[in-house]
Amino acid sequence: MDLQGSGHRPNGFNKQLSLAHAIISNPLLFAGVAGLFGLLVGSFLNVVIHRLPIMLEREWKRAAWQMLWGSEPAAAQREPYNLMVPRSACPACNAPITAVQNVPILSWLFLKGACAACGARIPARYPLVEAATGLLTAAVAWRFGVSLECVGALLLTWSLLALAVIDFDTQLLPDIITLPLLWLGLAFSLVHSGATVLVADPPSAVIGALAGYLSLWSIYQGFRVVTGKEGMGYGDFKLLAALGAWLGWQMLFLIVLLSAVLGLVAAVFMMVILRHDRRIPIPFGPYLALAGFVAMMWGPRLLDTYLSLSGLQ
Repeated sequence: MDLQGSGHRPNGFNKQLSLAHAIISNPLLFAGVAGLFGLLVGSFLNVVIHRLPIMLEREWKRAAWQMLWGSEPAAAQREPYNLMVPRSACPACNAPITAVQNVPILSWLFLKGACAACGARIPARYPLVEAATGLLTAAVAWRFGVSLECVGALLLTWSLLALAVIDFDTQLLPDIITLPLLWLGLAFSLVHSGATVLVADPPSAVIGALAGYLSLWSIYQGFRVVTGKEGMGYGDFKLLAALGAWLGWQMLFLIVLLSAVLGLVAAVFMMVILRHDRRIPIPFGPYLALAGFVAMMWGPRLLDTYLSLSGLQ
C-alpha cells in the first residue's frame, strides 16, 4: 500500500499552511482578513439587532399570559422565532432573501437599497452596521495581533456594537448579552498576561465589575431621590460592570468620563439641532459602549495624557 498517495494532497496542505503563516505573520494582512470576516459577523449582528428585541417582547408577553391566565392564547402560539428561524425575508412583502442578496454591503449597493421583489426601501443602517463591524474588527486585529486577547477583544467589540444599536432603537440593554459578557470578562481575567489593558487580572476584574455596577447604581438612586425620576436603566449598570470585568477598575473613570462627555454632546446636538423632545429619554448605552471600546484600544495612553494635563501625574 502506498501510504504517501499521489503527493498532491501534501502539496495542497503545505500551500494552505504557507497561506495561514503569511496571514498570521503579516499584521496588515491579518487585519485585512479579519476585516472581511467582520463583514460577515456584521451581517449576523443585523439579525441579532432586529430579532432579539422581538424575541424578548414575545417572551415577556408569554410569561405575562401564563402568570395571569395559566396559558397563552391560541393566537400567540406561532411558529418558532429565533436568530435562526424563520429564514430572513423582506418585512414588506415577506419575499425570502437569497444568499446572493445577503452579501454584506455589496448586495445593498447592487439592489440600490431596495427589495428585489417589491421595491421596498432597505434601511442604510444594515450596510452601515456591516461596514462598522468590518472596520472595528480590522482595528482590533491590528491592535492585538494573533493572540487570545484578540479573540476576547473581538467578542467584546461585537457585543458592544450590538448592544449600542439595540439600545439606540429600543432603550434596552438585554441581559442575554450583558450578563454573559460580564461572566466572560471575569473568565478571561484568569488568563491575564499583563501585556495590554485587555484582559484585567482577576482582582482588578472583580473589583471592576463591582465598582462598575455600584457606581452607576448610586448615581441612579441619588438622581431618583432628588428629582423623583429615573435617569437611567439597570442595563447601564450591568454594561459598565461588564466593562469593569474586562478592563479592570482602573479604566472605569475614563469610561464614565468619556461616556458622559459623549452623551452630553449628543444630547445638546439632538435637542438644539434636531429639536429632540426633552421628554423622550436618550439612551446612555451607546455612549458607554463607545467609551468602553476606546478604553480597550487606547485606555492607558488616554488616561496618562489626562493625568498629565490635569497635573495629577
